[in-house]
Amino acid sequence: MSTLRALTLSIIAAACIAGVQAQGLRAEVGRPLQQAGELLKAGKAREALAKAREADAVSGKTAAEQLTIDRMKAAAAQRAGDMGTAIAALESIAARAGSGETGVIAEQLASAYAQQRNNAKATEWMNKAIAAGNHGASIKQLQAYLLSASGDYAAIARDAAAAVAAAEQAGRRPDEGELLRLADAQQRTGNNAGYSATLEKLLLNHPKKDYWNAHLARLPRKPGFADRFALDVMRLRLASGTLTKTEDFMEMAQLALQAGLPAEGLRIVDQGYKAGVLGSGAQAARHQRLKELAARQEAEQRSSLAAQAAQAESEKTGDDLVKVGYAYVTQGEVAKGLALIEQGIAKGGLKRPEDARLRLGMAQLQAPATKAKAGATLRGIKGSDGVADIARLWLIAGRDA
Repeated sequence: MSTLRALTLSIIAAACIAGVQAQGLRAEVGRPLQQAGELLKAGKAREALAKAREADAVSGKTAAEQLTIDRMKAAAAQRAGDMGTAIAALESIAARAGSGETGVIAEQLASAYAQQRNNAKATEWMNKAIAAGNHGASIKQLQAYLLSASGDYAAIARDAAAAVAAAEQAGRRPDEGELLRLADAQQRTGNNAGYSATLEKLLLNHPKKDYWNAHLARLPRKPGFADRFALDVMRLRLASGTLTKTEDFMEMAQLALQAGLPAEGLRIVDQGYKAGVLGSGAQAARHQRLKELAARQEAEQRSSLAAQAAQAESEKTGDDLVKVGYAYVTQGEVAKGLALIEQGIAKGGLKRPEDARLRLGMAQLQAPATKAKAGATLRGIKGSDGVADIARLWLIAGRDA
C-alpha cells in the first residue's frame, strides 16, 4: 500500500499551485491557497490542509475558485493521510474534470479508496481510469493490488499471464513482479504444471538462487520424473550454487560413484572440502573415507578407460560408447569424450537416445569450441520423464558458464 500513496500527488499539487498563480482569485481565497502551496512544498501537509479549509470557508466562491480549492484540499489531505477529505475533494474535481484529466483523477480516487480498504469503490474508479485511457505503470500496480485483495487468483493468473505473454511477444524480458504474481496465483489454484513453467521463466529472465531452490526442489516430484536423474538434479544445484549442505555433497558424490563416474565424485568431495562442509565435525573420518574411495576408483578407471572404450566400439549398440565418452569428459578429456559420445549416438540402437543427447549437450557446454553447439543439442531434446526438463535447465545454467 505504501506505493499507492505516492501515485500522482505531485501532478495534483502542481496543478493547484499553478491555479493559484494563474487564476484571477480574490485575495481572501488566493492568499490562504498560496500559503497552503508553500506549506505543502515544505512537507507540512496538515498545516496546508488547514489553509485550504480557510479558503473554502470564504463565501460566494466562483467555480474556478472552488476547483482550485478542491485541488489543494485533495493534495494536502492525501499527504496528511485524511482519505475522507481527499476523496470528497477528488470526487468534486472529477465531476468537473476535462477529458484529459479524468484518467489521473480517477486513479487518485481509486488509490484513496484502496487505502480505506473499500476495494469495490477502488475497483470502480480504477476501471474509470482505464476507460479514460490511463494505462500507466501505477494503474497496473493498483490493478494488481486490487486483484490480489479480491482473492480471485484465477483472474490474477489470467491478468499476469497476459502481461507476461505481451512482453514475450514484444521481445522484452517479462517483468519479475508479473512472473511472481503469476507463479503465486498458479500455486494457489493448484496449477502445478503452470507453476513449474513460470519458475523456469523466472530462472531464464531473472536468475536467482531462491528460484533455483524452488524449482529444483519441486522437479523430482513432477509426475513421471525418472529416479535416474537424481544426480542430474544435484549437478544443477551445484552449478547454481544451491548445493550447500554436508549431506548433499556426500549424497551427490556417492551417486556419482554409483554411476561409474569416480572423477566426478572426487571433484564433488574436493569442492565440499573447499567449501568447508566436508572434512570437519563428527563425520570427518567418514568424509575422508569417501574421498579416499573416490580417489582409488578414479585412478583405477583412468588406467582402464582406454580398454573400456575399445570394448565399447565392438558392441552392437552405442550405449557403452556414450557411457565411456562421458566418463572421459568428467576426467577433463572433453574432446576425446565428445568424440566417443557422438560415435555412440551415430552407431544407434540406444536404450535411451534422449539421455545420450543430454550427455552430449552437457559435454559440449564444457568446451569453448563446442559450447555454441550445446544450445541446439539441448533445445532439441524431447521427453516427459525429466530429460527435457534437465536439458532446458542446463541451457539456463550454462548460459553464463
